[in-house]
Amino acid sequence: MDETMKPLRIPPHMSVYADKHNIFHLVQSMLSSLVIDQPEDPICYLISLLQRSSVNIPRVMLLGPPSVGKHTVAQKLSADLRAVHVTTDILLQDQSELSIQAQQYITTEQELPVELLVRLMKKRLNEVDCFNRGWVLEGIPQTRLQALSLQQAGIIPEHVVMLEAPDDVLLERSQGKLIDPLTGDVYHQTFIWPADDTVAQRLEEGKSQSEKQRLAKLQRYRCEVTGLSSAYQHVLKIVNGDQPHTDVYQQVLAFVRTRHRSRTPRILLIGPPGSGKSYQARMLSQKYKMVDVCCGQMLRSVAADGSAVGEEIQPYLDNGRPVPDSLVMQVLEERLSRVDCSCRGWILHGFPRDLQQAKSLQESLHQPNRVFFLELTDDVSLERITLRATDPVSGESYHAVTRPAPSSEVQNRLKTRPEDSTHTVTHSLSQYRTHSAVLQTLYPDAVHLDADQDPHTVFEALESRLTAD
Repeated sequence: MDETMKPLRIPPHMSVYADKHNIFHLVQSMLSSLVIDQPEDPICYLISLLQRSSVNIPRVMLLGPPSVGKHTVAQKLSADLRAVHVTTDILLQDQSELSIQAQQYITTEQELPVELLVRLMKKRLNEVDCFNRGWVLEGIPQTRLQALSLQQAGIIPEHVVMLEAPDDVLLERSQGKLIDPLTGDVYHQTFIWPADDTVAQRLEEGKSQSEKQRLAKLQRYRCEVTGLSSAYQHVLKIVNGDQPHTDVYQQVLAFVRTRHRSRTPRILLIGPPGSGKSYQARMLSQKYKMVDVCCGQMLRSVAADGSAVGEEIQPYLDNGRPVPDSLVMQVLEERLSRVDCSCRGWILHGFPRDLQQAKSLQESLHQPNRVFFLELTDDVSLERITLRATDPVSGESYHAVTRPAPSSEVQNRLKTRPEDSTHTVTHSLSQYRTHSAVLQTLYPDAVHLDADQDPHTVFEALESRLTAD
């Protein structure tokens, strides 16, 4: 074969370096900004982009029905993130030709044309403060058409928060709204009262609307909320606004501080027997085309291929003894270095089982960038494993509780594997508990998931944490 036709092999250390320095996200952010803004001088533009305090500047949209608390959250969020707080009223404050044109629609109570809103938004968000510090948009967009038009114009948020509350709560809140005339902060007689008596004394009633107007605004939002949600579904978090505002804010802030990285997944699943590691790995592999690396299956495969390493491994498997760590690491490093793992990523389970194995993995070029502990009690582990059996005729697996045999004939011929006996599983659980606490100290940033749930629920929880920091 011509040398030029050989597939490109990506050295594992390249992915490790890229993850460590967030290279993929950096390049993605720079490229998307370059294509969206289309500057006259791309090189100077990229230099200025890199000279900012962080490429990860906030780009947040805060949406929700009237009186749900958007303004209070947006003000505090923009202050904490040091980002620019942008509202429709702020867009109309300057005396530019666009603002004057927009004010005419507002004065006559007409809806602002989408094209005009987009032009106002682009003008404001391209100014130096928004470019350098980022932005928090409050109540913009209000319709799906506005959302799609903003996306087409390159105004794309990294986080969208949608506050929700029942209609009766929203209508009650809208009737007791109070404004601080000096700061513009919004308070409420029942829900939010200022701690400072001086502020409380100068509060004024907010603009009053008739019940018919309030209901009309709320109804309009309800008609648009599904379209707005679908427009931003990949960066959206819905937060219950009917709780203390400090709790609401903490949930919003925690979400906004997450980052979604583009990186080659290197996932490690750790858990007791029966916690569903193999099932979750198979689901991830099927959906995201990652390589499913089951350590036990990998060793059996190598032992059966007739290679020199396989011949060394086979006696250990025959005698039921653990394969030495040196042989396991040799086989594992070879497998994880292949092109499919380098390009598509991998999910490893069945290894490491103890601290020494984990350290060997950490010292290799194949450190995981996501670690999940699937938590399960010993009783549930025993029930899941010791009650399962296989039909030697059909090869189907059954479980005495969750999937019983379809007939007495099938039931009578079921066979239980030696490794599924109560004695063997109890020993495996004891070994896992002995080493799991130490493994957790080695992976302090690992995500712990409750595996005593429907497998699809566990998968959804795992999937949601694949890329978020």
